[in-house]
Order: sequence, then structure tokens, then C-alpha cells
Amino acid sequence: MNLTITNTFGTAHHVSDTNPAHVTSCDYFRLPLVATLVPETPGYEDMVEMLKENGHDTRPEGYGLIFLESEEFSATYFGSIEQIEQYKRENADSDGKATFDASQGVMYAQWPHGKGWDDFIPRTFWNVKGRGSVADGVGLVTAFAHAEARDAEVIVYEFEGAWRTGGEQWQMVTYHCTACHQDTFHEGGHVHENTGPDSRRWAARQARQHIISAHRHGVGHENSVCRPRNGEMLRAVNAAAREIYGTPGNALPDTDDAYCATKGPCSIIRELRAGVRPPVYRA
Repeated sequence: MNLTITNTFGTAHHVSDTNPAHVTSCDYFRLPLVATLVPETPGYEDMVEMLKENGHDTRPEGYGLIFLESEEFSATYFGSIEQIEQYKRENADSDGKATFDASQGVMYAQWPHGKGWDDFIPRTFWNVKGRGSVADGVGLVTAFAHAEARDAEVIVYEFEGAWRTGGEQWQMVTYHCTACHQDTFHEGGHVHENTGPDSRRWAARQARQHIISAHRHGVGHENSVCRPRNGEMLRAVNAAAREIYGTPGNALPDTDDAYCATKGPCSIIRELRAGVRPPVYRA
């Protein structure tokens, strides 16, 4: 496919030659977790099974671990405990600027999960208050230029919301297109509980798929997922409200972009870009 998806916020990523929605690697990572895995760790045998399957279980004393994450990609490094302890010391002495030699161990794409790992790895977010974010799990993750709609973006963001109005609050991640202004809560499977790198990776992949669909079919085409509604539903709601309450004015803004800017995802994104913690969505 002759399409280049351009980052407008965050780190550029390498993608598949045949599928620009699929990220294969990244040049720059955060190292949000550094840990050690020893035989006394609960679930150790289950956790090292992935190493055994690939012939990499070579350290009976255990492993030093570094978990890496970019906006759209994650990896796990297994090295010696001694190497990781040295890295931790050097990192503390250099104000977080230490590096490590990945050739001394083995790197796996993504973070492991399953028995043992799910209890071992704490929940992490891309936006972390300790790094200057407005709150843990609240902020922009990445954004892409829309391929067909001038000046539009498809933005991936972490936020606090509820699955239904007045429901229990969760940490979530999704994307928003400023060309069509569709609320992904109404598009099944496009809002995810923000449990870790895989949630953010999948949201960013869906954002790229949205752009690809617009490129293939155009904005507004019946086969495109990027379909502006041009205020059709808002006008229907306003007409019903006028009839029911006998008022001359509109209860809601009558264009999708205006509604989105005041009550929808654009209102959240505006606050995030200003460094302000937005209200919980659908609270």
C-alpha cells in the first residue's frame, strides 16, 4: 500500500513494508520497570517456560529484567542479575541516563503475560504523574496526520471514563479522529481498559487502521470507517427536544465538531494538551 502514516506527536515507529498499521520496532524506548526474577519468585517455573521453549533458559540463579516501552511497541530484556544491578546503580548516579548492553542477554518483543507474570508485573501507564503528567494514565499517547482530511489528526489518548453513564470509573485508552468526530464508545471494541503496553499498542493500531480505511475508501464513503455524520443525529435530538419542551433554541450544538469540542472526545483532548486533568468521561 502506497501510504505513509506520519506522526504528529510522539516518536516515529518502524512499520511493516506491507501493512502500515503493524508496528515492528522503535528506536527509542522508556524503561519503566527494572526487576529481578529468581527461583524463589512465586510462579518462577511458569514464568521461565517461555525461555525454555526458545533455548534461552541458561541462568539457574535467575534473571535481571528490563521492561521497555514506546508509544506503540514494547519489549522485555532478560540478562544477568549482576548486569541489571549495575545498571540500576549507574542509572541512579547519572540521573536516569544510564544505558545497558542488550547483547549480553536476550530481547523478546512485547511484555510477557500469563501465569506468574500477571501478578509479577505491576500495572503501568504511558503517562505517569512522576514524569510530569497531569495524572497516571491521563494524557496523550501518540497522534497521526490524517491521510485524506487536511489538518485533521487521529489521536491516541489515555483517560478516565466509565463504560456507561454513571458507572464504575476505569483507566481507559482509545483514539479519536478529528475528521469524522466519531465517539469510539459507540464503535464496538475501540475503547480498551488501559492495562499496559498491549492496550496502548492496540489502540494505536486501530488509529492507523482508521487512516488506512479513509485512504482506501475516502472520507464519508459507506465502506470507510471514517464517516462524518454531519450533525444528523444532533439535529434529530434538537428537533425532538424543541417539540417536547416547546423551546425555540437547540438543546445541543448542531454540528459534530462543536458538540465534540464541548461534550465529546475533543473536549478531553483539549484539556490534555493544556495539561489539565479533564472530568471523568461519562461519570
